[in-house]
Amino acid sequence: MRFIGGIIEKLQRHPKRIVFPEGHEPRVLQAARQFHSLRLGAPILLGERPAVKHLAKELNINLHGIRIINPAESDDLEPFIERFMLLRRAKGIQEPEARAAMLKPDYFGAMMVAMHRADGLVSGTAEFGGSVLRPLFQIIKTAPQNTTASSCMIMEVEDSRFGENGVLFMADCGVIPEPTVEQLADIAVDTARLARHLLNVTPRVALLSFSTKGSATHPSIGRVKAATALAQQRAAQKGLDAEFDGELQLDAALVKEIADRKVPDSQVAGRANVLIFPDLNAGNIGSKLVRTIARANAYGQILLGLDRPAADVSRGSNAHDILGVAAIVGIQAVDYDLLYPGAGRHLPGETTP
Repeated sequence: MRFIGGIIEKLQRHPKRIVFPEGHEPRVLQAARQFHSLRLGAPILLGERPAVKHLAKELNINLHGIRIINPAESDDLEPFIERFMLLRRAKGIQEPEARAAMLKPDYFGAMMVAMHRADGLVSGTAEFGGSVLRPLFQIIKTAPQNTTASSCMIMEVEDSRFGENGVLFMADCGVIPEPTVEQLADIAVDTARLARHLLNVTPRVALLSFSTKGSATHPSIGRVKAATALAQQRAAQKGLDAEFDGELQLDAALVKEIADRKVPDSQVAGRANVLIFPDLNAGNIGSKLVRTIARANAYGQILLGLDRPAADVSRGSNAHDILGVAAIVGIQAVDYDLLYPGAGRHLPGETTP
């Protein structure tokens, strides 16, 4: 709660509009109520108004301050359909297909964010990841000067010796199954940039492997080494103050006593606050292991590299998790241009100069 409490305090000074496409989901409704009650901004629920009101009555939730939009009845539906047809014209999409897409809450919500009707999107509690990511990748796409979209989990554990006072950023845990060297470097830089933005400390980024500095040999280790060097180079080009090291085993990344024996000269080992996994298998398993066994507060997946802020939360998330993710997305929206220069300046379908 230390970490998310600080995020909430910051967002209270700069409230934002967050759209929740899953307006019929009880946990989302509870999180939206808390979002408004904490003065974090305006929550927007997508769904049929009678159904949302009935659910709110069953849960004894006051809908004051919560906006409800039914895509089928929205004045934005027709403009959104036209915009989606423009955006997907290369795919030959026709009006009936575009209309069917825009009637789906995740597509409508993504278009709301893309068209500046909302500042960020949080979805995924009742959807498979692909159902949330597909509309975002089709409508919002990647930020200028970015070619990689990925995700990270933010974990807060009780033991403050780990990470940054117990806060760890872990990536990629939800998007790219087998990242290339270039993608792995982008994941490392984007996650470091988010950590810097949210914590205001120097990110210490460990690119993980089953080897520490040549203790084993395998082609995958070479990929991690190359990604580490490329991440250092790209961070320097972007003016990001961060430390990178790899390849490192997890214990060498997090435990000072082990780091002192294995890599005594490293600025990252034993002190890492950002963990970059070599592939999605490791990232997904590792993050869920920490969440389950350590009973960590888990916030994510926070999507990285997109032109607008968004998150794809786990289907196992509770209302507190969803609230925390919404607050993080809101904080990103406050000055998203600092994270991704030029982001959000163009509407979907427009050509950039």
